[in-house]
Amino acid sequence: MTGCPFGNGAHDAGAAASAAPAASASVTHAPAVHAAPAAIAAATPSQEAPPSRLSRRGLLSLAGAGGAGALAGLATGLLSHDTLAAVAAPAPAGSGDIVPFHGAIQAGITTAAQDRLHMAAFDVITEDRAALIKLLKDWTAAAEAMTQGRETGKTGAVNGPYDAPPEDTGEALGLSAGKLTVTFGFGAGLFEKDGTARFGLAGRRPEALIDLPHFPGDDLQPNRSGGDIIVQACADDPQVAVHAIRNLARIGSGRVRVRWSQLGFGRTSSTSRDQQTPRNLFGFKDGTNNLKAEDTSQLQDHVWAGAGSRPEEAWMQGGSYLVARRIRMHIEIWDRTSLREQEQLIGRTKSEGAPLSGGKEFTAPDFAIHGRGGEPLIGMDSHVRLAHPDQNGGVRMLRRGYNYTDGSDGLGHLDAGLFFIAFVKDPRTHYVPMQLAMAKQDALALEYLKHTGSALAAVPPGIRPGGFVGEGLFT
Repeated sequence: MTGCPFGNGAHDAGAAASAAPAASASVTHAPAVHAAPAAIAAATPSQEAPPSRLSRRGLLSLAGAGGAGALAGLATGLLSHDTLAAVAAPAPAGSGDIVPFHGAIQAGITTAAQDRLHMAAFDVITEDRAALIKLLKDWTAAAEAMTQGRETGKTGAVNGPYDAPPEDTGEALGLSAGKLTVTFGFGAGLFEKDGTARFGLAGRRPEALIDLPHFPGDDLQPNRSGGDIIVQACADDPQVAVHAIRNLARIGSGRVRVRWSQLGFGRTSSTSRDQQTPRNLFGFKDGTNNLKAEDTSQLQDHVWAGAGSRPEEAWMQGGSYLVARRIRMHIEIWDRTSLREQEQLIGRTKSEGAPLSGGKEFTAPDFAIHGRGGEPLIGMDSHVRLAHPDQNGGVRMLRRGYNYTDGSDGLGHLDAGLFFIAFVKDPRTHYVPMQLAMAKQDALALEYLKHTGSALAAVPPGIRPGGFVGEGLFT
């Protein structure tokens, strides 16, 4: 899939030197903050917008005009947009499942990959800079509370006025934090719209935040692509992840609306050496030798963004770029394909994930070995070969993808596949060339995959206590 959808090639460099994962399937978290790419400078919060109120009738009118995003935020109609504070209550049992929210980098990148995903893209519908900053502050406070297993707002789900909508939707009551992480990124639309700068951010869009090209074979759907703000919520409990996105949508009512969202299950990559390699819906191991949290020097080279070539980009120092691609798998066709052909398309064995050139899962593939007929054991159009760093200038990426199943397409086929997520230093060098080559040559991509959604976001560095996400962009 995109770049290295199965993770069986693009991350094979140095495989021989990598230690195999522990046999235990238990997951332990790597530290939330690793070697910091750069210190996050403290910034003075911008002037806040005055609180606004809206009648219930007015909110219903807004919901009719604003679509799904407005409906998702209906519950905030009778409440002011004061900065949300966490309910002063201890986290539920299981608070050992808390991933620290603050740090030099945002949680949810090098954090050990959780089992569930809810990602959403929001379009900002206000043009008021102060309202946008206020939204980011509100979201930061809510995300901090939820990642600690607490309710959002001052009164939460059940402690507020009986005749007013609750300040938390309540479906996570009694649940632990579930190792929830909430990661924020900014799309190109936050910086400019129809060629005109927004929110006083003229010149502050990073040069690396490009408009991704249309790759051969793309069948992108507008309602599954783009977005001004991308939010990734990952947790080991699906209800915890859904609760996070739902409450952000509720809080953002009148300022943002949901553009698209995606649920994911069964991670398709490992981001810690304590995790075993998972499998994708084609039944193959996925994420072999993905970059790990422990690979600090390689993360610096391939994941963490620099300050850019212009002073206006300094706010991205220590951040990263998130590439998201919804990749539908032609499941029914694959299930009628012989095991021999499946392995040749991938370039690995289905049982252990070993390269067809021999060895075990973590053995480096040998592309020079040929079979009896003179053909290379790992085919020239195989996924492993085309995704390997040797074929792509040595670049690597940190993948955090998930399987998805969204029912059927009405024609008797499953709408299922991989929701590809990768964090890269610069998409111009670490994603686009690889995806372009694979879209043209990878037999797997040509016959069995279809890219239906796409998004790219600049993920700012971590959040300091008392600060808010993206603070450096607005100072």
